[in-house]
Amino acid sequence: MKYSLRQLEVFLAIAHHDNITKAANSLSMSQSAASSALKDLEDQFDIQLFDRVGKRLQINELGRLMRPRAEALLDQARGLESELMQHQTPGQLKLGATLTIGNYLAVELMAAYMAEHPSQRVTLEVANTSAIIEKLTNYELDIGLIEGEANNSNLEFIPWLEDELVVFCSPSHPLAMKSVISDQDLQEASWILREQGSGTRQAFDWAMRGFLPRFTILLELQHTEAIKRSVKAGLGISCLSRIALEESFANGSLVELNVAHRNLHRQFYLVIHKQKYRSAGIERWLAMCTNPDQFQV
Repeated sequence: MKYSLRQLEVFLAIAHHDNITKAANSLSMSQSAASSALKDLEDQFDIQLFDRVGKRLQINELGRLMRPRAEALLDQARGLESELMQHQTPGQLKLGATLTIGNYLAVELMAAYMAEHPSQRVTLEVANTSAIIEKLTNYELDIGLIEGEANNSNLEFIPWLEDELVVFCSPSHPLAMKSVISDQDLQEASWILREQGSGTRQAFDWAMRGFLPRFTILLELQHTEAIKRSVKAGLGISCLSRIALEESFANGSLVELNVAHRNLHRQFYLVIHKQKYRSAGIERWLAMCTNPDQFQV
């Protein structure tokens, strides 16, 4: 074999950081050792995997083609090493979740996993749907838990939970007194919405298709709590997952609006790269999410 797994690790680290020094630090190597590993890999096959732009290395077309296969190979090697050392015990997981799931569901799932495997580490990155999809595509995450849909042939989308979006306002808002909210009411209101690229915004735009351009969108915010505070302050109305609003509805600080003529139901998904090696930890997490009764915390 003309290449080593270490050379592939160096290649992938440089592809991630676009910088040899940062890549070497991430692998606890010297810069010279990392440079030599990349040079040996390229010289052995008479290829170039990066374009040199000053001190920066930019992955080229050949490097991009090689990257997913190198990721898959290293994932399999790490999984084999983990299983040989730990007798197929689930190990570390890198999770990515969209904001609603990350803030209201993921922590309990992580607690269940870590209670069963207390010596294993689970990391969670919370971002909007488009950011999680990008990181899954680049093998930077093991599993994604997302609110929206995406057209990406490299990823497998596994239906997970049903969710419902709810239109809401403050108790002092004029619409709070209405038993049914019409399309005209929705068009005349000021809206505070999630940002473009989020699963919540994607589902909202689909539900309100046809007359959304006539909406007055006052603010677009990335964080659920910021939207709830803005609505409580009387700046306008909004639409978020019922999961994020249960406590506010219970204490009366926010009021649900009846928009029964609009379909605000949506699907949560578990997402994994189709070429991702499914380690024991990944398989265990998927089983926990799809069959929660088998797990005891």
